[in-house]
Amino acid sequence: MLTASIPRSCLACSKSVRGRTDKKFCDDYCRNAFNNQLKADSNNMVRNINNALRKNRRILEELLPANEKMVKTKQEKLLQQGFLFKYFTHLYTNQKGNIYHFCYEFGYLHLENNWCLVVKRKEE
Repeated sequence: MLTASIPRSCLACSKSVRGRTDKKFCDDYCRNAFNNQLKADSNNMVRNINNALRKNRRILEELLPANEKMVKTKQEKLLQQGFLFKYFTHLYTNQKGNIYHFCYEFGYLHLENNWCLVVKRKEE
């Protein structure tokens, strides 16, 4: 028994859709474009935060010489390079109660007079 098919249109571009009855898009491009548009707002926020974290990590890595365990630097120097103190991946509190802010494996400790101690987490 043949039934008349109801004309369907692509959710992204409104072209007619042929094929399976549950098909919603005319091609993969339209399907991807539609789904990317749905997720755009949340993806932009996550992307921006990840970019800031990677930039902070790169700045800390460049300040710490490869053979050194720690180095002191002025907070102003970090800010001049575009470091954003509000973005970090985790905190570490040592036995003395000092709180280190980490961007992945590189971290910093706020010291007196606007100084920071930059460190690298020990390999486990």
